[in-house]
Amino acid sequence: MPLDQEALESLRRTPAATPVSYARPARRRLWWVLGAAAIVVALLLWRFAAAPVAVGTALVEAPGDADGAVLNASGYVVARRLATVSSKVTGRISEVLFEEGAAVSEGQVLARLDAATAQADNLVTVRSLEAARRNLREIEVRLADAEKTLERNRNLVQRQLVSQSALDASEAEVAALQARLSAAGAEVGVAEARVAVTRQVLDDLSIRAPFAGVVISKDAQPGETVSPISAGGGFTRTGIATIVDMESREIEVDVNEAYINRVHDDQRVEAVLDAYPDWKVPGHVIGIVPTADRQKATVRVRIAFDQLDPRILPDMGIKVRFLEDGGGATPVPTIPADSIVRDGDATSVWVVTDGHAARRSVRLGEEADGRFPVLEGLAGGETVVVNPPERLRDGAAVTSGAK
Repeated sequence: MPLDQEALESLRRTPAATPVSYARPARRRLWWVLGAAAIVVALLLWRFAAAPVAVGTALVEAPGDADGAVLNASGYVVARRLATVSSKVTGRISEVLFEEGAAVSEGQVLARLDAATAQADNLVTVRSLEAARRNLREIEVRLADAEKTLERNRNLVQRQLVSQSALDASEAEVAALQARLSAAGAEVGVAEARVAVTRQVLDDLSIRAPFAGVVISKDAQPGETVSPISAGGGFTRTGIATIVDMESREIEVDVNEAYINRVHDDQRVEAVLDAYPDWKVPGHVIGIVPTADRQKATVRVRIAFDQLDPRILPDMGIKVRFLEDGGGATPVPTIPADSIVRDGDATSVWVVTDGHAARRSVRLGEEADGRFPVLEGLAGGETVVVNPPERLRDGAAVTSGAK
């Protein structure tokens, strides 16, 4: 039975026509569904990340007044040895040999003044000294010859070969030359003194550091005039540099006169610089200035650092706590052990501020009763996260509950 070719062709075209009519719209609908699902998932993830993280918190226990503090005061770091360096004479600066922050040694040359006039004066005095010495030498020679003549005339007078008047003339000549020799010697001394003065003037044109220290201010430049006396105008400098002896740093605080009875020599103190609020610096009282300020009703107290540190700079603000004698070790804030996050040798905690968490590095002491003393990083009174979740990130919003 013969096959119907037209029927077979219609059967082959019918499947090919189906994708053209139905497959493409179905594929578009699939992509729309997947895109919508991705947007929904992203919105859910964003909302989940933005939602506050519920965490447990604990308060950092700060040392109270029971730690032995008897008085609090504030003041400044000062340097006992501080000098504005100037010149002994008025002159124009030719060289400046330092910059701010430079360490200088005692006697080091900081600047030089123009020495042209002083060198000329020194040359004149040196030549005058040479002339005075030659004149002295000439008189010495003439005196020696006159003394020989005097001795011969004495022998001749004894043998009555010359008159007495010749002997008297020889004696007068010797006496005159001796007087001139004495005057010439004095002139040599004066000339030597003048040379010493001009050399000292030359040396004074080199401005030197009076002590070892650090230059904190550069006040003059080459070409300017410097003078030890103010000229009353704005074109003459009275100093070229300010030097601080960094080994003389100490603390000065004003204590209310009503509480000065709580302070005594060698009393232990704990100081905290405004620039480093987490760093406690030990020290001790070295002196109470024996006078009061009637305007402020305060007494000045001087305090020495137990150990100096490069971070301590003159004129920094500082707070001081005067401690009781025998108060023991300086207390520090403590935190619970389950608030500590360890990453190798590094330790940190999550601190909650204004509803947001921030990670902060800390240095800890030895554990005692489930709490660690914080040596650096916290001052006390902060709120920390206990058992922090792994998804916690810097700046994340948190809801807390006290533990």
